[in-house]
Formats: sequence, C-alpha cells, structure tokens
Amino acid sequence: MLRIFSFPEVMLNFISLSELQERSKLFWTCDEPGRSLILTNYIAGEWCGSATGVPSVNPSDVRDIIGDYAQADAAQVADAVSAARLAQPAWSATGLEKRAAVLDSIGRELMARSKELGELVSREEGKPLPEGVGEVYRAGQFFTYYAGEILRQEGDFLQSVRPGVEIDVRREPVGVVAIVSPWNFPIATASWKIAPALAFGNAVVFKPANLTPACAVALTGVIAKQDIPKGLFNLVVGSGATAGEALVSHPGVNAVSFTGSVPVGRGVGAAAAANFTRVQLEMGSKNALVVMDDADIDLAVSTAVNGAFGGSGQKCTASSRLVVHETIHDDFVDRLVRATRALRVGHALDEGTNIGPVVSEGQLRGNLDYVALGKTEGAELLTGGERVEARTEGYYMSPGVFANTRVDMRINQEEMFAPITCVLKVSDFDEAVAVANGTPFGLTAGIMTKSLARARAFQSRSKSGCVMVNLPTAGTDYHVPFGGTGQSSYGPREQGRYAIDFYTVIKTSYVSPGGPL
Repeated sequence: MLRIFSFPEVMLNFISLSELQERSKLFWTCDEPGRSLILTNYIAGEWCGSATGVPSVNPSDVRDIIGDYAQADAAQVADAVSAARLAQPAWSATGLEKRAAVLDSIGRELMARSKELGELVSREEGKPLPEGVGEVYRAGQFFTYYAGEILRQEGDFLQSVRPGVEIDVRREPVGVVAIVSPWNFPIATASWKIAPALAFGNAVVFKPANLTPACAVALTGVIAKQDIPKGLFNLVVGSGATAGEALVSHPGVNAVSFTGSVPVGRGVGAAAAANFTRVQLEMGSKNALVVMDDADIDLAVSTAVNGAFGGSGQKCTASSRLVVHETIHDDFVDRLVRATRALRVGHALDEGTNIGPVVSEGQLRGNLDYVALGKTEGAELLTGGERVEARTEGYYMSPGVFANTRVDMRINQEEMFAPITCVLKVSDFDEAVAVANGTPFGLTAGIMTKSLARARAFQSRSKSGCVMVNLPTAGTDYHVPFGGTGQSSYGPREQGRYAIDFYTVIKTSYVSPGGPL
C-alpha cells in the first residue's frame, strides 16, 4: 500500500537523518548457495535493503547471475524523498567551486574506470564491450561538462519602467528531482539527468530500470564517495508499479525527469500533474533515415547499419525506417542485406561481437512477435529476425531487414526497440519528407545526400527534434540540447546549457535602493 504524505506533512514533520538511516537498514536473505546479497538502496547516506529482491541476469549467459538486488517499497521511497528535502538547502548554499569539484571528481572517476564499469554495462545490459566502455566514458563527460556549467552562473539586471527601481532576475534550484531512467543506457542516461540536477543545486532521488540494478549501484557508489550532504543523492531500486509510482506521485518531489515508453510516460505525467510537479518526458521514436538518389551508397549502407543495429537496435535514436529513393532502391537493399548478414551476433564480452543479445526474454519475445506481425502485414523479410544460438545460452537475435513495406504498417508506426529495420521506397524528395514525418513521433531523422540544398530543405521540413545529415540517426553530443516532438518528448530539452530550463526556476526581484546617504 502506498504511503503518500500530504504536502504539510512533508514540509513540517520530517524525521531526522539518523532515524531515516536506522529504519532503512532492513535486509533480506537469499538461501540459494553461491548467490550474492546486494543492499541495493541508498537512502540518507546509507546503503540498505528491503524485504524483497530480484536477480539481475546476464542476457549473454543466463547462467550468470550478477547479483540479487533488494527492492525498495513505498515507505523507503518516502524516506528517500524526505532525506533529499532535508539535504537540498545545504547543497544549494554550497560554494560554486566546491560543487564544481564534486561533479568533476565524479566525471573523472567514471572516465578513469570506463573499462571496468563498461564491462559491467555489457554484462548486465548486453551491448558489445566497446559500446559499454564508450557509454561509461560519455557518462563521465556529462559530469565534467556540468562541473564547468556550475561556474557559468547567469542572471539579468534590468531597469524597471518605474524610476528608481532595479530588477534582478536569477535562477534557483527547483528542489527535489526524481530521476527515472531506462535500461538501454543504464549509466549514460542516468548521468545526463543526475549531473545537471546536482549542478544547478538540486537533490536527487534516482529510480533506475529494474533490469539493470547493478549499473545503478555502481554509479551510486561513485557519487556516494563525494563530500556531499547525506541524503542529497538517493537510490531506490524497484518496480515501476511500486517504487516508480510512489516516487513520481510523491508531493515532496518538485520535478520528474523520465525516459521510457509512451504509455509509462503518460502515466508519469498524469501522476505528477496531480501535484503540479514539473515533468520532462523522453519517450518513444520511429526514426527515419532518408537515402536520396545522389547519396554515396556505400556510406549510406554503413550509416544505416550503424544506426539500425547498434546496441541491438535498443536505442531511442535507432534508424528503424529506411526511406530510399526508387532509382537506387534495389542496389541499396542488396548491399544492406549483405552488410547485415556480415554482422556477428554473440556474447557481449567476446572480441569481434557486433551485436550482443537483447536485454531480456520478454524483450526477445516481443521482437519476434513484431517479425511475425510484419510478415502478416505483407512485408518481405529479406534476412534475419530469428532467435539464434551462441556459445552460451542467451537472448540472441539476428538483425532483420524488411522490404516492400508501407507507411501504414504497424512495423512502421510502432516503436519496436529491436534489431529490425524497414525499407520504404519513395519516388522523390517531397514523398521522402512526407514519409519521414509520417508517424506520431519526432525524435531524430537523417538524410543521406550530396546536395546542400536538399540537406537544408530536409533540415527545415523535418518534424524531428534532431536532424542528421550524412550521419547515423543514433549518436548525439553531450553539450547540446536533445529531445523531440510529438509523442517522443514532452517538456524542456535535456542536455547542454538548455537543461537549466528544467532544473531551475526563475525568480524576479524588484529593488528600490533609495538615494545615497
């Protein structure tokens, strides 16, 4: 049963940090020999457990249990929010150089340990090791970038329309930020939310995806080493139905930053709205890569393969639709199929693996269901789309290419989050733009062309929040804004300086200083 405090209770009836720490030190035991016990949750500066737990399984080898991870209940979530509200004012008042040093230290440790922690990412999430290492290094860059942003405090000094009155406009922390992050980038996505939240003076309660708790615990371990107020950063691992719902609906939370599916995002938005909590939602996508008749076909194929199948297609920026001009369609598809068949599917930690497993048995079943759906809809599966065996038992699937698809097919309208891409044939540039814009989503879109005029026209007419020219739709920089349109995103942009719009509130002060003595 959820324990939801009223706002006055949250504000006035805080328990002490020592009491929070003491009552959170519950733990559960695992009777199976050889299974490790992980006190997953981090509340008020203390690691703690709970009465229940779930195992984290390596999708490359289901015999490999990474650990058993305690699950936070609603009461522990409430404790984490209380601890965060107690700690946030002290952090906000901490000097800029001290706060910058903390974030810089977190970032540098992540980069220094990128090989070690990248192996954990690959082992738990399933992406090939080079991608896992790269993810952790990028996570470190988020923290070092925002360490610099702390020192770039901005405000405005304005003259009033009234004589003798001065106006000061400044930004202040929003307060307690709930961060709900996905499993596909378990350290990087969490970091691009946590870093700006802390940089701009907020406290954090972090709920990661239940499929990747080990990565969340590792990231928390790096943050917990820092000299920060107890309770400033809290980790609550658990299901969306229990820990997630308790967190996003808690009236003591001032802002919720969420990345996940559209249905869950709608629920998060509705729960937050009841408390007038600000929200930032990054959700689904159905990204198109347009290949025009003047494109470098070899470059277009490699770009399409990179964008469609990197991370087993489990990216919100994946090129799940390939919109190809009819005059080069057959040549492009032939080369695409050959390149796809050349990809090596295998254990995430094996050298030479191009595509690791998908994250779970449930994800694999859903992917295969979409393959069956595509065939039913009349699409032609040219290669892949099947469960495959590797040297270990895992959730392996060969990358699939559908051809002869239509815009109205569900496989071209719904986010599959799978190593599957669909080719659509178009007759000209105008049709290509219309097809690219022909879904409820609008996260990323790309075009392959040698024409600057076409590139600029596509940039202008695309309804996506991120547009790529002769580059994969998957792959963005950390110092610029990220987000989309339609059902892909809701609320202020993430990343870069633009993140300040979500993590701060604006205060306008009017001052009448009077005359000099």
